[in-house]
Amino acid sequence: MGCAPSIHVSQSGVIYCRDSDESNSPRQTTSVSQGPAAPLHGLFVQTDAADVIPRSRASGPPGAARVRRARTELGSGGSSGSSSAGSAAPATTTCRGRRRHCCSSAEAETQTSYTSVKQVSSAEVRIGPMRLTQDPIQVLLIFAKEDSQSDGFWWACDRAGYRCNIARTPESALECFLDKHHEIIVIDHRQTRNFDAEAVCRSIRATNPSEHTVILAVVSQASGDHEEASVLPLLHAGFNRRFMENSSIIACYNELIQIEHGEVRSQFKLRACNSVFTALDHCHEAIEITSDDHVIQIHKIHRDSGDNSQTESHSFRYKNRRKESIDVKSISSRGSDAPSLQNRRYPSMARIHSMTIEAPITKVINIINAAQENSPVTVAEALDRVLEILRTTELYSPQLGTKDEDPHTSDLVGGLMTDGLRRLSGNEYVFTKNVHQSHSHLAMPITINDVPPCIAQLLDNEESWEFNIFELEAVTHKRPLVYLGLKVFSRFGVCEFLHCSETTLRAWLQVIEANYHSSNAYHNSTHAADVLHATAFFLGKERVKGSLDQLDEVAALIAATVHDVDHPGRTNSFLCNAGSELAVLYNDTAVLESHHTALAFQLTVKDSKCNIFKNIDRNHYRTLRQAIIDMVLATEMTKHFEHVNKFVNSINKPLAAEMEGSDCECNPTGKNFPENQILIKRMMIKCADVANPCRPLDLCIEWAGRISEEYFAQTDEEKRQGLPVVMPVFDRNTCSIPKSQISFIDYFITDMFDAWDAFAHLPALMQHLADNYKHWKTLDDLKCKSLRLPSDS
Repeated sequence: MGCAPSIHVSQSGVIYCRDSDESNSPRQTTSVSQGPAAPLHGLFVQTDAADVIPRSRASGPPGAARVRRARTELGSGGSSGSSSAGSAAPATTTCRGRRRHCCSSAEAETQTSYTSVKQVSSAEVRIGPMRLTQDPIQVLLIFAKEDSQSDGFWWACDRAGYRCNIARTPESALECFLDKHHEIIVIDHRQTRNFDAEAVCRSIRATNPSEHTVILAVVSQASGDHEEASVLPLLHAGFNRRFMENSSIIACYNELIQIEHGEVRSQFKLRACNSVFTALDHCHEAIEITSDDHVIQIHKIHRDSGDNSQTESHSFRYKNRRKESIDVKSISSRGSDAPSLQNRRYPSMARIHSMTIEAPITKVINIINAAQENSPVTVAEALDRVLEILRTTELYSPQLGTKDEDPHTSDLVGGLMTDGLRRLSGNEYVFTKNVHQSHSHLAMPITINDVPPCIAQLLDNEESWEFNIFELEAVTHKRPLVYLGLKVFSRFGVCEFLHCSETTLRAWLQVIEANYHSSNAYHNSTHAADVLHATAFFLGKERVKGSLDQLDEVAALIAATVHDVDHPGRTNSFLCNAGSELAVLYNDTAVLESHHTALAFQLTVKDSKCNIFKNIDRNHYRTLRQAIIDMVLATEMTKHFEHVNKFVNSINKPLAAEMEGSDCECNPTGKNFPENQILIKRMMIKCADVANPCRPLDLCIEWAGRISEEYFAQTDEEKRQGLPVVMPVFDRNTCSIPKSQISFIDYFITDMFDAWDAFAHLPALMQHLADNYKHWKTLDDLKCKSLRLPSDS
């Protein structure tokens, strides 16, 4: 070879290395393919046999009139009128000294046209710094019979310097395409009596080589009294373009040239890039390809594991701060001592990139990045905004307006959904009572048969949503959890499931209730009993019952019982700001919820007299424990909108789609999938935890007063200790409780209970919610800060 070789890519995606001082004859090419061969310049090289132009067998010429018409049109560049379709052409016909070669069988015929070697020209295409040589285009004409239209495309290919084949049957067309991998296919779609053009197109599209092929449908001219047909059926069949019947050679020529410089050229560039990637894939170096501003576009690492080699290619954006970075660089050494470094070719950067783990959100971002490349400017800008949102950490939390617009909502959300300002003031918060009380100091537990008649009478109504928990609190002297727990756990067969005695269960309930703070206005054992009652009520709904198994039910009842044990009557934000021991222990993250679950299990397992888990096997215990922990952690408000949105997207929407047009009460598809069961249990305990606005009005008012008093006490203490005031609107001298309830319902309750009602069907609750909201709105309109209307006092 004389000068440096140039590189070009064939229509099948193979890189060719050609001597620049040699002829362009295909006989003098050396191919770089993916097959086994010796490496050359980091690529793989094998010498293929030249693409020999087959000799055609001489035969009689076509009709003289048709040849004269074609020659006249080619010479003048004008268009000619259509000629009548002749009979099927002979096996081989001659066109201006070229012959149509017949590769025929008894049932199929394929004709081939080759331009002379002088007329065949290869095009040079540039892709960035690469110069690629494109072979002459190959065209396949699929016409059952020779006519003026097939002749038009034939001579157009001849004029453009394309290699052309003609197939007469679908079978021969598919066989020829699989052999040649044509860039352009023209299919006669004008009549269906010979073959189904759309079926032929679909059969070609079903093959792998057709990925880079443009298929053109030749259709009949629409008559004047008929509306032009839609192209959608053609596109659905796999066609790329439609060509209205026109036998003019120049019209056919223009169509082919436009396809070459449009779709074919684009597909060629794609194949060239794939070929480069294939070469990189076989390279034994760690490679980075960067843009001009040193942003890594492609990172490729080759790792050897014993005798097996593995290649990884990662596409991502990484800012390389080294100013001397070049466009393409190899990380490993290329010095004279490179062989001695063969076993140490993986520096730190290579190892780090090889450890990259692609998370689902990363895949989403990569898909959007890819979609941006070929999108209009407006779409690309919109996708940029989407990427900005996806890269934030709060994907599910709505963005509030300014505090001046709605101070009640801002303060309420800020207090419940954040961990405060997290300032450690040195004033550590000390609990007001001695926690972790031992059950040994308690009175002997009662039996279910020893329940006083007044309590038993109240518990007869515990399955109703109208059940009054405050009446139970009064008659049990603030110990409603033990009595309600015994009744509910008995109804759901918890002792039988856990293989524990009723005595053990009673002892456990007493220990748990003793560790609730009766001094708290809201977060006490009455609240725990209320959440247990709501959870049991939800578990009785048909669709919920059909979605969960008994282990889920037992886990939900236990989680409801312990979900606020040892609550200090202060929010997570307060504990973080005060630098409490719990905040330090749990790293300011889900402080109280983590403490509730940890303490509950500590109290349970430390004494076998109250260990309700002591008789179940290890696997059941681990599954049950995980479910309890997951549900209690779900009550933490910072992830409120995440839980609600996941429930809507995974449960509500599939259910709505399944139930559309059906009156059946069947459960949603996939309801018993573990991931869906988890979402249902989370949503259930969340709704049970904040169901106060859905209770009867008297109960709703009482709960509103209690939670407000607890927040007032926190604000008072924050002011005394000089801590940041998390919820300034909860100042007992200025707060409007009706307004705070309206904000809470608008922001947290309405959407969540709409979603839960759509699944569990809770008409009574939703009616109470509407009535209570109306009550609070009326009070707010009257600028009344009390909890009841003046007429009710």
